[in-house]
Amino acid sequence: MSKLRTLDYQPKARGTLDGIRVLDLSRLFAGNVLTQILGDFGAEVIKIEPPEGDTLRAWKAQGIETHWKIYGRNKKSLALSLRDPRAIEIIRRLVPSAQIFIESFRPGVLEQMGLSPRELHAINPALVIIRISGWGQDGPYAQRPGFGTVIEGLSGFAAINGFADREPVLPPMYLADGVAGIYGASAAMIALREVEVKGGRGQVIDLPLLDPLFAILGPQAANYRLTGKVKPRTGSRSTNSAPRNAYRCSDGSYVSLSGSTQKMTERLFRAIGRPELVGDPRFRTNADRLQHADELDRIIGAFIGARTQAENVAFFEKAEVTIGPIYDTPQIMADPHVAERELLTDYPDAEMGLLPMHHVVPRLDQTPGSIRLAAPRLGQHNRELLDEIGMSPGDYQDLQKAGVICGAEA
Repeated sequence: MSKLRTLDYQPKARGTLDGIRVLDLSRLFAGNVLTQILGDFGAEVIKIEPPEGDTLRAWKAQGIETHWKIYGRNKKSLALSLRDPRAIEIIRRLVPSAQIFIESFRPGVLEQMGLSPRELHAINPALVIIRISGWGQDGPYAQRPGFGTVIEGLSGFAAINGFADREPVLPPMYLADGVAGIYGASAAMIALREVEVKGGRGQVIDLPLLDPLFAILGPQAANYRLTGKVKPRTGSRSTNSAPRNAYRCSDGSYVSLSGSTQKMTERLFRAIGRPELVGDPRFRTNADRLQHADELDRIIGAFIGARTQAENVAFFEKAEVTIGPIYDTPQIMADPHVAERELLTDYPDAEMGLLPMHHVVPRLDQTPGSIRLAAPRLGQHNRELLDEIGMSPGDYQDLQKAGVICGAEA
């Protein structure tokens, strides 16, 4: 049963990025992760959506836009038909008030729209421009479609993920996009500091999905050059330390266990009643254990397999051995640590009643982020934003009738 706390939105909260305006023309996941981070810490994020809405709105469960509800929080929606030159002119009129501009079109499309970095900087020289793509703004693959699935394959991630006797495994979620979004938020702050603190000009950030994911995979190339060997797929094992694996319990659930330091492994051996393994030539050092991982896992697996998940966690925690349950979503929602730390909290929602959302990450003690706004309806802030640039009611109605301005009104 869920133990999540119920919180309300904090529309009057002000974060450390209060006063930063972001124009977000991106679609799907990477850009929405990036701008959620900025929005959570106070930036005013304006999602400029097409008539059908951001593609993320189409990722639904039971007909409800659950992805959009989560990653559209703390944002405003302006819905425009960008194929019309009058919509492009509206964006141009918003650019002077913005500090950050984000797009995820195929390289060259922004230039075709008349919104190239050169043209944007002519309007606002301090503007930070983030260009999200699959492969980057140049290079042989620049014009290829750049969905995360393809990136997760070419980057080398899938090749090392899974089990040796089976096919490479792609992640069951949008890993490349998520990593790029986090990197992009950092890059935005770095570039913004150059403008605000060091008096520099706005610059262009080339943010492919490929580069960040490749960067977190570690020294694969260096290891290959040294050894001539490709990192194998090892399932839940590690090629750096042993023991480390997911072990099945007597009740059919699993635990994850790691003995990544010598002292931890020796403590583990003693805890399971096998102190003689400390001096066993097969398991004496980490290098020995890696060479005999099958035998080691059989010994540990037999001990764990005779107990339930809860029994294993309690036993090994008492012995101060690093272990944890492998949870599914209902278990996560019922966990007391998740509830106490507000890793997930329920927020009011018109369709769901209560919407569980993840906490603002990371946690700052002096200037914490906040969830101020629910994800907007498509075009919810049209009036507010277009009034700001001086659009008359008559012009607004004309553009609305022409299909240039779309979606609901605030």
